Amino acid sequence: MRIVVTNCNTTQEMTEEIVRGARAAAGPGTTVLGLTPGWGPESAEGWLDSYLSAAAVMDALRTYDGPAYDAVVMAGFGEHGREGVRELVDVPVVDITEAAAHLACLIGRRYGVVTTLERSCGQIEDSLDTAGVGRNCVAVIGTGLGVLDLEDAERTESAFLAAAERARDAGAEVLVLGCAGMTGLQRAMGEKLGVPVVDGVGAAVKLAESLVGLGLRTSRVGGYARPLPKGRVWGRTRE
Repeated sequence: MRIVVTNCNTTQEMTEEIVRGARAAAGPGTTVLGLTPGWGPESAEGWLDSYLSAAAVMDALRTYDGPAYDAVVMAGFGEHGREGVRELVDVPVVDITEAAAHLACLIGRRYGVVTTLERSCGQIEDSLDTAGVGRNCVAVIGTGLGVLDLEDAERTESAFLAAAERARDAGAEVLVLGCAGMTGLQRAMGEKLGVPVVDGVGAAVKLAESLVGLGLRTSRVGGYARPLPKGRVWGRTRE
């Protein structure tokens, strides 16, 4: 089985970090490939970045010419594009936001999300609501760190703990890592906080493996029907 994991930004180092986390979660016989958009924001933080990222990720998948793959994992927490990608490709598409929330709901009645900048909180709430998993979320808390600040492990852990305690105080029984760049924190943070911590990248990989193993694909009846045949211009044409 081969899974393509799409980064939502153009930072190659982050793609590599996400792929490491995805491979750690993958089962025997699963190959993980990372895909970095050729254009778009260096980090996705806000509505403008998110919409730009969505188009860039879809363009990267549209023009992909690597080995055939069995599923796509979209590693952008709260970012747009998952519905469009489900129309675009003929394999299961799992978004880390949706995957993490679904798994959190299986191990606790209420969950909280710890993310990066506060400006992303509303966008994440909307994404959870659209996916139908928002009603069990008691809080989305920002750490005040930008996506590219997560390279500082000590600072990230300290900020995560402070935000996680606020989410737990709000009633969260399970915590969700609200950024693919936080992958790897789940075990250490879970032990320190005494609550389960779900990493969206790992959750999405395991769900993607399950869908492929069960022979399930995106339904083409209704909302995720294939795109209508028509002329589409992807970006500015080159002369």
